[in-house]
Amino acid sequence: MTIVFPTLNHPLRVPLAAEIHSRPPIRLEAPERITHLGIFGRNEPEENKTVGMQTQLLADFCMHYGVTPPVVDAKYFFHDFGRFRLKWEGHSEFSSFTFVSSVHGDVKPERLFERMPSEDLPHEWLLRLQGKLMVATHIVLESGAMSADEAVPHMRRLFEGNPIVGCEASQAAQVWTDFQIHASGFVRFVIRDAGLKGQQAGRLVQRILEIETYRKMAMLGLPNAQRAGPMLNTIEAELASQTAAMVDMDKTGNKDDEEGMAEEQLLLERITSLAARLEQLAVDNSYRFSASNAYFKLVHSRIEELRERRIEGVPTISEFMQRRLTPAMNTCLSTDLRQKTLAERIANTNSLLRTRVGIRQEQQNNQILQSMNKRAAQQLRLQQAVEGLSVVAISYYLAGLVSYVGKALKAAGLHIDTDLMTGISLPVLALIVWLGLRQLKKNLS
Repeated sequence: MTIVFPTLNHPLRVPLAAEIHSRPPIRLEAPERITHLGIFGRNEPEENKTVGMQTQLLADFCMHYGVTPPVVDAKYFFHDFGRFRLKWEGHSEFSSFTFVSSVHGDVKPERLFERMPSEDLPHEWLLRLQGKLMVATHIVLESGAMSADEAVPHMRRLFEGNPIVGCEASQAAQVWTDFQIHASGFVRFVIRDAGLKGQQAGRLVQRILEIETYRKMAMLGLPNAQRAGPMLNTIEAELASQTAAMVDMDKTGNKDDEEGMAEEQLLLERITSLAARLEQLAVDNSYRFSASNAYFKLVHSRIEELRERRIEGVPTISEFMQRRLTPAMNTCLSTDLRQKTLAERIANTNSLLRTRVGIRQEQQNNQILQSMNKRAAQQLRLQQAVEGLSVVAISYYLAGLVSYVGKALKAAGLHIDTDLMTGISLPVLALIVWLGLRQLKKNLS
């Protein structure tokens, strides 16, 4: 019997296996010129889905050159357009366009960045990126290493006198940059290939591009942290004020129940308002802080993969990130922790105040119950008094009837003492009335 093994597969087996091999690096061979664009696409007002918007940009680009675009849910695309090669990657918050063109002929060192793939891109397509461009990077891949004494002054001229960052990477290349946005609108990198083999050049370029992209994406959390700081200060001050008011209420303790209940209710409303404001702040920031932390970890991971070695006289990429990026990420982390801590404090204060209000309400309820018990006892005594009067009244009425009966019998010729008859019947009638009322009360209850 022949078994068709694909029919045995879990529905996700093939997609998951393909995911491991997705997003391969472009095969590069110096000299090359690379232009990299990172397009931010989260929460676009005119688009419902980030992936749809990003693939639409890719589709428009392909249609401009008469190339069949990928499917809507594609995450990776590569095509050779002749003048340049394009690698596109789709991510959760952004997509990246990497354009690569080969260099023919000698290029003067001072003109390395004058002819980049970005110059061949359609202007009308670039205009569609307005408000979405997050990363713009130029990379020059050259062959041949330079000594530190020769490279440092050359790179300082190439990067227009800005403080430069450099290292030896992968034991066979030099990486130079200043992490500055130049007049062209791009961050510049120079990679000198000193013997990279196989796919090493492509992987090195990809790591550099990921470092720059994830660095920018990680920094998105810093404005949120800076905006949240004054708001957290205000909430903390108001919480301290409300807590002090609670303490003052404990110290005075001479207010009646109604006044105390009104003040506690007012405090509870204010603290609930603080909790709502903090929750809104956390909703606005929590995702961004979590994403920034994840991107920050990716930056460190890619830097470790560079296997940096120091070039005398310049800081390494890891040192630059430690000095410039890490403090920003620490600000995001501390703000996130501050939000969570403040939320716990507000929750504890809210719980304490609700307990106080509950205790006071129980005390009021007990007072009401005691008052109701007193009223019930008074009603019972009043009812008993009314029952006694009822027995007397009914007995008096019945004794009158017996008196009339006696007078009637005496008028008929019987020798009856009417007064004696009435006096003797009165206790009997009273007993009968009392027993009757008692039985009626039992039946009603």
